[in-house]
Amino acid sequence: MRGQAARLVLIGAMFIASAEGWAQTAPVDQRAQTFKVAQPKTTSQARKAASIGEGRLKITSNTWTIGLASGLPEGTFIRFGAEIARNLNDGDELRVIPMITYGATDNVKDLLYLKGVDVAFTNADVLEHFKSVQRIPNIEKRINYITGMYIGHVHVLARSDIRSLQDLAGKKVSFHTPGAGASVSAPILFQRLGIEVEPVYVNNAIALEQMKTGELAGLVNTGGKPQDLFNKFKNDYGYKFLSVPFDKFEDLYVPSVFTSEDYPGYIKPGEKVAALGVPVVLAVYNWPRESDRLRRVERFIEYFFDRFEGFQKPPYHPAWKSINLATKVPGWTRYWAAEEKLKRLVAAAGKSQPPVPPVAVQLAPQQASRAAPHNPAEQERLFQEFLEWSKRQPRKQ
Repeated sequence: MRGQAARLVLIGAMFIASAEGWAQTAPVDQRAQTFKVAQPKTTSQARKAASIGEGRLKITSNTWTIGLASGLPEGTFIRFGAEIARNLNDGDELRVIPMITYGATDNVKDLLYLKGVDVAFTNADVLEHFKSVQRIPNIEKRINYITGMYIGHVHVLARSDIRSLQDLAGKKVSFHTPGAGASVSAPILFQRLGIEVEPVYVNNAIALEQMKTGELAGLVNTGGKPQDLFNKFKNDYGYKFLSVPFDKFEDLYVPSVFTSEDYPGYIKPGEKVAALGVPVVLAVYNWPRESDRLRRVERFIEYFFDRFEGFQKPPYHPAWKSINLATKVPGWTRYWAAEEKLKRLVAAAGKSQPPVPPVAVQLAPQQASRAAPHNPAEQERLFQEFLEWSKRQPRKQ
Protein backbone atom coordinates (compact mmCIF):
# COMPACT_ATOMS: atom_id res chain seq x y z
CA MET A 1 0.00 0.00 0.00
CA ARG A 2 2.84 2.37 0.77
CA GLY A 3 4.31 1.85 -2.72
CA GLN A 4 0.95 2.54 -4.30
CA ALA A 5 0.40 5.63 -2.14
CA ALA A 6 3.82 6.95 -3.07
CA ARG A 7 3.06 6.44 -6.74
CA LEU A 8 -0.23 8.28 -6.41
CA VAL A 9 1.47 11.14 -4.59
CA LEU A 10 4.05 11.50 -7.36
CA ILE A 11 1.47 11.33 -10.16
CA GLY A 12 -0.85 13.69 -8.36
CA ALA A 13 1.84 16.24 -7.65
CA MET A 14 3.04 16.23 -11.23
CA PHE A 15 -0.53 16.65 -12.38
CA ILE A 16 -0.99 19.71 -10.17
CA ALA A 17 2.13 21.27 -11.65
CA SER A 18 0.84 20.90 -15.19
CA ALA A 19 -2.94 20.98 -14.86
CA GLU A 20 -3.62 24.55 -16.01
CA GLY A 21 -5.45 24.84 -19.29
CA TRP A 22 -6.58 21.24 -19.58
CA ALA A 23 -10.30 22.01 -19.89
CA GLN A 24 -11.96 21.11 -23.18
CA THR A 25 -15.37 20.69 -24.74
CA ALA A 26 -16.36 17.65 -26.78
CA PRO A 27 -17.03 18.46 -30.43
CA VAL A 28 -20.15 17.47 -32.29
CA ASP A 29 -18.95 14.98 -34.89
CA GLN A 30 -20.67 12.71 -37.40
CA ARG A 31 -18.96 9.62 -36.00
CA ALA A 32 -19.83 10.62 -32.44
CA GLN A 33 -23.47 11.08 -33.35
CA THR A 34 -23.55 7.59 -34.82
CA PHE A 35 -22.77 5.92 -31.50
CA LYS A 36 -25.47 7.07 -29.12
CA VAL A 37 -26.21 4.92 -26.09
CA ALA A 38 -28.91 2.47 -27.08
CA GLN A 39 -30.09 -1.03 -26.41
CA PRO A 40 -28.24 -3.48 -28.67
CA LYS A 41 -30.30 -4.63 -31.63
CA THR A 42 -31.10 -8.29 -32.01
CA THR A 43 -29.37 -9.24 -35.26
CA SER A 44 -29.86 -12.50 -37.13
CA GLN A 45 -26.37 -13.54 -36.01
CA ALA A 46 -27.23 -12.80 -32.39
CA ARG A 47 -30.52 -14.74 -32.68
CA LYS A 48 -28.63 -17.68 -34.15
CA ALA A 49 -26.10 -17.58 -31.30
CA ALA A 50 -28.91 -17.43 -28.77
CA SER A 51 -30.66 -20.39 -30.36
CA ILE A 52 -27.68 -22.65 -29.68
CA GLY A 53 -27.05 -21.34 -26.16
CA GLU A 54 -24.23 -18.92 -26.99
CA GLY A 55 -26.11 -15.65 -26.75
CA ARG A 56 -24.74 -14.68 -23.35
CA LEU A 57 -21.20 -15.65 -24.37
CA LYS A 58 -21.48 -13.43 -27.44
CA ILE A 59 -22.61 -10.47 -25.34
CA THR A 60 -19.92 -10.83 -22.66
CA SER A 61 -17.22 -11.31 -25.30
CA ASN A 62 -18.04 -7.93 -26.86
CA THR A 63 -19.13 -5.80 -23.92
CA TRP A 64 -15.71 -4.60 -22.74
CA THR A 65 -13.46 -4.89 -25.77
CA ILE A 66 -11.07 -2.10 -26.77
CA GLY A 67 -9.50 -1.92 -30.23
CA LEU A 68 -5.92 -0.59 -30.02
CA ALA A 69 -4.41 0.46 -33.36
CA SER A 70 -0.73 -0.37 -32.99
CA GLY A 71 1.63 -0.71 -35.95
CA LEU A 72 3.67 -2.95 -38.21
CA PRO A 73 5.18 -6.21 -36.90
CA GLU A 74 8.76 -4.90 -37.09
CA GLY A 75 7.97 -1.66 -35.24
CA THR A 76 7.83 -0.60 -31.59
CA PHE A 77 4.12 0.29 -31.42
CA ILE A 78 3.01 -3.31 -31.71
CA ARG A 79 5.23 -4.39 -28.81
CA PHE A 80 3.75 -1.70 -26.56
CA GLY A 81 0.27 -2.67 -27.72
CA ALA A 82 0.92 -6.29 -26.77
CA GLU A 83 2.28 -5.23 -23.38
CA ILE A 84 -0.77 -3.08 -22.66
CA ALA A 85 -2.99 -6.06 -23.45
CA ARG A 86 -0.87 -8.32 -21.23
CA ASN A 87 -1.11 -5.98 -18.25
CA LEU A 88 -4.71 -4.79 -18.57
CA ASN A 89 -6.66 -7.77 -19.90
CA ASP A 90 -9.05 -9.01 -17.23
CA GLY A 91 -11.27 -11.75 -18.60
CA ASP A 92 -14.75 -10.45 -19.44
CA GLU A 93 -14.09 -7.21 -17.53
CA LEU A 94 -11.70 -5.78 -20.12
CA ARG A 95 -10.07 -7.10 -23.25
CA VAL A 96 -7.61 -4.97 -25.22
CA ILE A 97 -7.09 -6.15 -28.79
CA PRO A 98 -3.84 -4.80 -30.35
CA MET A 99 -4.12 -4.44 -34.12
CA ILE A 100 -1.48 -4.69 -36.83
CA THR A 101 -1.80 -1.36 -38.68
CA TYR A 102 0.20 0.84 -41.05
CA GLY A 103 1.48 3.12 -38.28
CA ALA A 104 1.30 6.63 -36.87
CA THR A 105 -0.55 8.55 -39.59
CA ASP A 106 -3.03 5.88 -40.57
CA ASN A 107 -3.70 5.14 -36.89
CA VAL A 108 -5.21 8.62 -36.59
CA LYS A 109 -7.42 7.99 -39.61
CA ASP A 110 -8.40 4.63 -38.12
CA LEU A 111 -9.50 6.44 -34.95
CA LEU A 112 -11.64 8.73 -37.08
CA TYR A 113 -13.15 6.29 -39.55
CA LEU A 114 -12.57 2.60 -38.72
CA LYS A 115 -15.17 0.79 -36.63
CA GLY A 116 -13.84 -0.94 -33.55
CA VAL A 117 -10.78 1.29 -33.08
CA ASP A 118 -10.91 3.22 -29.80
CA VAL A 119 -7.27 3.95 -28.90
CA ALA A 120 -4.12 4.24 -31.00
CA PHE A 121 -0.41 4.92 -30.88
CA THR A 122 0.83 7.82 -32.96
CA ASN A 123 3.63 10.39 -33.08
CA ALA A 124 3.16 13.90 -31.75
CA ASP A 125 4.10 15.45 -35.11
CA VAL A 126 1.11 13.94 -36.97
CA LEU A 127 -1.15 16.83 -36.01
CA GLU A 128 1.18 19.11 -37.98
CA HIS A 129 0.74 16.78 -40.95
CA PHE A 130 -3.06 16.79 -40.74
CA LYS A 131 -3.16 20.56 -40.35
CA SER A 132 -0.85 21.43 -43.25
CA VAL A 133 -0.57 18.48 -45.67
CA GLN A 134 -3.43 15.99 -45.47
CA ARG A 135 -5.90 18.48 -44.04
CA ILE A 136 -8.59 17.18 -41.67
CA PRO A 137 -10.91 19.84 -40.18
CA ASN A 138 -10.71 20.33 -36.40
CA ILE A 139 -8.30 17.42 -36.03
CA GLU A 140 -6.94 18.77 -32.73
CA LYS A 141 -10.46 18.63 -31.22
CA ARG A 142 -11.52 15.29 -32.66
CA ILE A 143 -8.39 13.41 -31.58
CA ASN A 144 -7.13 13.75 -27.99
CA TYR A 145 -4.53 11.93 -25.94
CA ILE A 146 -4.65 9.79 -22.81
CA THR A 147 -0.97 10.12 -21.99
CA GLY A 148 2.37 10.83 -23.56
CA MET A 149 4.35 7.63 -24.02
CA TYR A 150 8.03 7.04 -24.65
CA ILE A 151 10.30 9.02 -26.97
CA GLY A 152 10.58 7.46 -30.43
CA HIS A 153 13.48 8.28 -32.74
CA VAL A 154 14.03 9.31 -36.33
CA HIS A 155 16.52 6.83 -37.81
CA VAL A 156 18.25 7.78 -41.06
CA LEU A 157 20.16 4.77 -42.39
CA ALA A 158 22.32 5.01 -45.51
CA ARG A 159 24.65 2.93 -47.68
CA SER A 160 28.38 2.89 -46.97
CA ASP A 161 29.12 5.41 -49.74
CA ILE A 162 26.86 8.06 -48.15
CA ARG A 163 28.70 10.20 -45.61
CA SER A 164 26.12 12.83 -44.64
CA LEU A 165 22.52 13.86 -45.14
CA GLN A 166 23.63 16.22 -47.93
CA ASP A 167 24.97 13.23 -49.88
CA LEU A 168 21.39 11.95 -50.18
CA ALA A 169 20.39 14.91 -52.36
CA GLY A 170 18.84 13.74 -55.64
CA LYS A 171 18.88 10.08 -54.54
CA LYS A 172 16.08 7.63 -53.76
CA VAL A 173 15.28 7.34 -50.05
CA SER A 174 12.57 5.16 -48.52
CA PHE A 175 10.02 7.02 -46.40
CA HIS A 176 8.44 3.70 -45.34
CA THR A 177 4.86 2.84 -46.31
CA PRO A 178 2.25 5.61 -46.62
CA GLY A 179 0.71 6.23 -43.22
CA ALA A 180 3.72 5.09 -41.19
CA GLY A 181 5.44 7.57 -38.86
CA ALA A 182 8.40 7.98 -41.21
CA SER A 183 6.09 9.13 -44.00
CA VAL A 184 5.36 12.19 -41.85
CA SER A 185 8.73 12.78 -40.16
CA ALA A 186 10.90 12.26 -43.27
CA PRO A 187 9.35 15.09 -45.34
CA ILE A 188 9.66 17.45 -42.35
CA LEU A 189 13.29 16.41 -41.92
CA PHE A 190 14.44 16.98 -45.50
CA GLN A 191 12.30 20.07 -46.13
CA ARG A 192 13.68 21.90 -43.11
CA LEU A 193 17.23 20.96 -44.03
CA GLY A 194 16.70 22.08 -47.63
CA ILE A 195 17.71 18.70 -49.07
CA GLU A 196 15.74 17.39 -52.04
CA VAL A 197 15.59 13.61 -52.22
CA GLU A 198 13.40 11.28 -54.28
CA PRO A 199 10.91 9.70 -51.86
CA VAL A 200 10.08 6.02 -52.29
CA TYR A 201 7.29 4.46 -50.24
CA VAL A 202 8.05 0.82 -49.48
CA ASN A 203 8.13 -1.28 -46.34
CA ASN A 204 11.50 -0.60 -44.70
CA ALA A 205 12.23 -4.31 -44.29
CA ILE A 206 12.15 -4.40 -48.11
CA ALA A 207 14.08 -1.11 -48.29
CA LEU A 208 16.99 -2.69 -46.41
CA GLU A 209 17.24 -5.31 -49.15
CA GLN A 210 16.93 -2.75 -51.95
CA MET A 211 19.83 -0.79 -50.46
CA LYS A 212 22.04 -3.82 -51.17
CA THR A 213 21.49 -3.52 -54.91
CA GLY A 214 21.80 0.25 -54.99
CA GLU A 215 18.10 0.79 -55.77
CA LEU A 216 17.90 2.97 -52.68
CA ALA A 217 20.53 5.19 -51.07
CA GLY A 218 18.92 5.09 -47.65
CA LEU A 219 15.78 4.95 -45.56
CA VAL A 220 14.03 6.82 -42.77
CA ASN A 221 12.34 4.90 -39.96
CA THR A 222 10.73 6.06 -36.73
CA GLY A 223 10.28 4.18 -33.48
CA GLY A 224 11.83 3.44 -30.13
CA LYS A 225 15.43 2.36 -29.86
CA PRO A 226 16.80 -0.21 -30.34
CA GLN A 227 14.79 -1.31 -33.37
CA ASP A 228 14.53 -4.99 -34.22
CA LEU A 229 14.29 -3.93 -37.87
CA PHE A 230 17.99 -3.03 -37.76
CA ASN A 231 19.43 -5.33 -35.10
CA LYS A 232 17.95 -8.47 -36.65
CA PHE A 233 19.42 -7.49 -40.01
CA LYS A 234 22.98 -8.74 -40.55
CA ASN A 235 24.83 -5.58 -41.54
CA ASP A 236 27.53 -6.94 -43.84
CA TYR A 237 27.22 -3.94 -46.13
CA GLY A 238 28.57 -1.10 -44.03
CA TYR A 239 25.21 0.61 -43.60
CA LYS A 240 25.45 3.58 -41.24
CA PHE A 241 23.20 5.93 -39.29
CA LEU A 242 23.53 9.57 -40.32
CA SER A 243 23.67 12.38 -37.75
CA VAL A 244 20.75 14.82 -37.76
CA PRO A 245 21.27 18.38 -36.41
CA PHE A 246 18.71 19.47 -33.81
CA ASP A 247 18.73 23.24 -34.23
CA LYS A 248 15.98 23.34 -36.90
CA PHE A 249 13.55 21.05 -35.08
CA GLU A 250 13.13 22.44 -31.55
CA ASP A 251 9.38 22.99 -31.96
CA LEU A 252 8.58 19.35 -32.78
CA TYR A 253 11.30 17.07 -31.47
CA VAL A 254 13.84 16.57 -28.68
CA PRO A 255 17.56 15.82 -29.04
CA SER A 256 18.76 12.24 -28.75
CA VAL A 257 21.68 9.99 -29.70
CA PHE A 258 22.37 6.46 -30.93
CA THR A 259 25.29 4.49 -29.51
CA SER A 260 26.89 1.10 -29.97
CA GLU A 261 24.72 -0.17 -27.12
CA ASP A 262 21.67 0.58 -29.25
CA TYR A 263 23.07 -0.67 -32.57
CA PRO A 264 26.29 -2.66 -32.15
CA GLY A 265 26.26 -3.75 -35.80
CA TYR A 266 26.26 -0.16 -37.05
CA ILE A 267 28.05 2.06 -34.51
CA LYS A 268 31.52 1.52 -33.07
CA PRO A 269 32.05 1.52 -29.27
CA GLY A 270 32.49 5.04 -27.96
CA GLU A 271 30.89 6.69 -30.99
CA LYS A 272 27.60 8.60 -30.90
CA VAL A 273 25.21 9.57 -33.68
CA ALA A 274 23.00 12.63 -33.17
CA ALA A 275 19.31 11.88 -33.68
CA LEU A 276 15.86 13.40 -33.26
CA GLY A 277 13.51 12.18 -30.56
CA VAL A 278 9.81 11.98 -31.46
CA PRO A 279 7.27 12.02 -28.58
CA VAL A 280 4.86 9.10 -28.90
CA VAL A 281 1.23 9.60 -27.86
CA LEU A 282 -1.48 7.20 -26.74
CA ALA A 283 -4.31 8.84 -28.66
CA VAL A 284 -8.07 8.42 -28.36
CA TYR A 285 -11.11 9.52 -30.30
CA ASN A 286 -12.88 12.34 -28.46
CA TRP A 287 -16.04 10.43 -27.62
CA PRO A 288 -18.69 12.66 -26.02
CA ARG A 289 -20.24 11.69 -22.70
CA GLU A 290 -23.45 10.24 -24.18
CA SER A 291 -21.77 7.73 -26.53
CA ASP A 292 -21.69 3.97 -26.04
CA ARG A 293 -17.98 3.68 -26.86
CA LEU A 294 -17.18 6.08 -24.03
CA ARG A 295 -17.88 3.49 -21.32
CA ARG A 296 -15.28 1.17 -22.85
CA VAL A 297 -12.68 3.91 -23.11
CA GLU A 298 -13.37 5.02 -19.53
CA ARG A 299 -12.79 1.51 -18.24
CA PHE A 300 -9.59 1.26 -20.31
CA ILE A 301 -8.34 4.51 -18.75
CA GLU A 302 -9.19 3.31 -15.24
CA TYR A 303 -7.26 0.08 -15.75
CA PHE A 304 -4.36 1.82 -17.49
CA PHE A 305 -3.76 4.31 -14.67
CA ASP A 306 -4.46 1.89 -11.84
CA ARG A 307 -2.13 -0.77 -13.22
CA PHE A 308 0.53 1.56 -14.57
CA GLU A 309 3.06 0.55 -11.93
CA GLY A 310 3.08 -2.94 -13.42
CA PHE A 311 4.45 -1.61 -16.72
CA GLN A 312 7.61 -0.41 -14.97
CA LYS A 313 8.75 -3.90 -13.98
CA PRO A 314 10.28 -6.74 -16.04
CA PRO A 315 9.51 -8.14 -18.55
CA TYR A 316 8.00 -4.91 -19.90
CA HIS A 317 9.95 -2.60 -22.21
CA PRO A 318 12.45 -0.41 -20.25
CA ALA A 319 10.98 2.72 -21.87
CA TRP A 320 7.91 2.41 -19.62
CA LYS A 321 10.09 3.73 -16.78
CA SER A 322 10.52 7.06 -18.58
CA ILE A 323 6.78 7.72 -18.95
CA ASN A 324 5.21 10.39 -16.74
CA LEU A 325 1.42 10.09 -16.81
CA ALA A 326 0.88 13.76 -15.92
CA THR A 327 3.20 15.31 -18.51
CA LYS A 328 1.42 17.45 -21.09
CA VAL A 329 1.98 16.92 -24.81
CA PRO A 330 2.49 20.27 -26.58
CA GLY A 331 -0.16 20.97 -29.21
CA TRP A 332 -2.48 18.22 -27.94
CA THR A 333 -5.52 18.17 -25.61
CA ARG A 334 -5.82 15.51 -22.95
CA TYR A 335 -9.05 13.51 -23.18
CA TRP A 336 -11.48 14.68 -20.51
CA ALA A 337 -11.94 11.18 -19.03
CA ALA A 338 -8.17 10.87 -18.52
CA GLU A 339 -8.10 14.36 -17.00
CA GLU A 340 -10.82 13.43 -14.53
CA LYS A 341 -8.98 10.22 -13.61
CA LEU A 342 -5.83 12.24 -12.85
CA LYS A 343 -7.86 14.60 -10.67
CA ARG A 344 -9.18 11.66 -8.68
CA LEU A 345 -5.64 10.41 -8.18
CA VAL A 346 -4.67 13.86 -6.93
CA ALA A 347 -7.56 13.88 -4.47
CA ALA A 348 -6.57 10.44 -3.19
CA ALA A 349 -2.90 11.32 -2.93
CA GLY A 350 -3.17 14.64 -1.08
CA LYS A 351 -1.32 17.85 -1.77
CA SER A 352 2.30 16.91 -2.32
CA GLN A 353 4.56 19.01 -4.50
CA PRO A 354 7.58 17.61 -6.33
CA PRO A 355 10.78 19.69 -6.22
CA VAL A 356 11.09 19.59 -10.01
CA PRO A 357 7.78 20.33 -11.83
CA PRO A 358 7.09 18.55 -15.14
CA VAL A 359 7.38 21.84 -17.03
CA ALA A 360 11.05 21.96 -16.03
CA VAL A 361 11.58 18.50 -17.49
CA GLN A 362 9.82 19.56 -20.70
CA LEU A 363 12.02 22.64 -21.03
CA ALA A 364 15.25 20.84 -20.14
CA PRO A 365 16.03 19.74 -23.74
CA GLN A 366 15.67 23.32 -24.94
CA GLN A 367 17.96 24.58 -22.19
CA ALA A 368 20.49 21.89 -23.06
CA SER A 369 20.40 22.92 -26.73
CA ARG A 370 21.17 26.51 -25.75
CA ALA A 371 23.99 25.45 -23.45
CA ALA A 372 25.64 23.31 -26.14
CA PRO A 373 24.54 24.61 -29.56
CA HIS A 374 25.41 22.42 -32.57
CA ASN A 375 26.50 19.61 -30.24
CA PRO A 376 23.58 17.15 -29.88
CA ALA A 377 25.70 14.60 -28.03
CA GLU A 378 26.57 17.13 -25.32
CA GLN A 379 22.93 18.23 -25.20
CA GLU A 380 21.86 14.66 -24.53
CA ARG A 381 24.50 14.31 -21.80
CA LEU A 382 23.29 17.49 -20.09
CA PHE A 383 19.66 16.39 -20.30
CA GLN A 384 20.41 12.97 -18.80
CA GLU A 385 22.46 14.66 -16.07
CA PHE A 386 19.46 16.87 -15.26
CA LEU A 387 17.16 13.84 -15.02
CA GLU A 388 19.54 12.07 -12.65
CA TRP A 389 19.81 15.21 -10.51
CA SER A 390 16.02 15.60 -10.31
CA LYS A 391 15.64 12.01 -9.09
CA ARG A 392 17.97 12.73 -6.15
CA GLN A 393 16.00 15.75 -4.91
CA PRO A 394 13.95 15.14 -1.73
CA ARG A 395 10.19 15.40 -1.99
CA LYS A 396 8.29 17.82 0.19
CA GLN A 397 5.50 16.35 2.30
